Amino acid sequence: MHPQKTKTKPSDAPERALRNALGLPPTAAVAGIDEAGRGAWAGPVYAAAAILPPDIDKDLTLALDDSKKLSPAQRKDLAKALHQQAWVSVASASLEEIARHNILGATLLAMERAVSSLSPRPDAALVDGTNKPRDLPCHAQTLVRGDSLSFSVAAAGILAKVARDNEMERLDKLHPAYGFARHRGYGTVAHRKSLQRHGVCPIHRKTFRPIAHLVAGASNSTK
Repeated sequence: MHPQKTKTKPSDAPERALRNALGLPPTAAVAGIDEAGRGAWAGPVYAAAAILPPDIDKDLTLALDDSKKLSPAQRKDLAKALHQQAWVSVASASLEEIARHNILGATLLAMERAVSSLSPRPDAALVDGTNKPRDLPCHAQTLVRGDSLSFSVAAAGILAKVARDNEMERLDKLHPAYGFARHRGYGTVAHRKSLQRHGVCPIHRKTFRPIAHLVAGASNSTK
C-alpha cells in the first residue's frame, strides 16, 4: 500500500521561523504577500499584503487556505473578515505596466505598492513563490507554495484574488463578449473561442504570446 499524502494546511509556523531566524520578538509584525492574475491573458495583476494580529479570531485563521482550494463564496467571506480583523493592503499593476515591465516586473511592482500602503509597517515579510520585490521596507523571504503553508500568505492570496475577481466582473460589463466574469481572463477553452470569434479587446495583454499571435495574424490578414 502506498502511504496517503497528507494535505498541507497553512499555519503560523513560517512566520515564527522567520522571526526566530532574524532574532525578532514574538510580537514582530510579519506580512504575507501574494499575487493574483499573473498567468491571465487579460486584465491587471493584483497583489496583497496582510499582517494577522495576535488577537485575530482563531476560527478565521483556521479557515485560511490556498485561494484556489476555496469557493468564491468562501473567499469573499474570508476577505471581508480579513478587512475587518487584520492589517491588509491591496494594489495592482496596469496593462501598460505589464507591457512595460513584463508580467514578473509588474507583479513585483504591485507587491511593492501593497506593502508600501500597509499600516503598520511590517518588520519582515514572506513572499509567495521564488521572486521577491527589491524595494521593500523590511527583510523579505520567499516561500514556495506559501499560500498552502503560511496563514499570512494565504490571507494575502485570498485578498488579491477577491479584489481581482471583482475587477474582472466590472470589466466583463464593459466587454461582455468575452466572459471575463467566468474565466477571469485566463486561457480557458471558452476564452480562446471568444478570441477567435471577436479578436482581442482593450484589456487583453498584447505582449502575451497567445494574444500577440492573434494580433499578428489580424495584422497580416489586413495587408
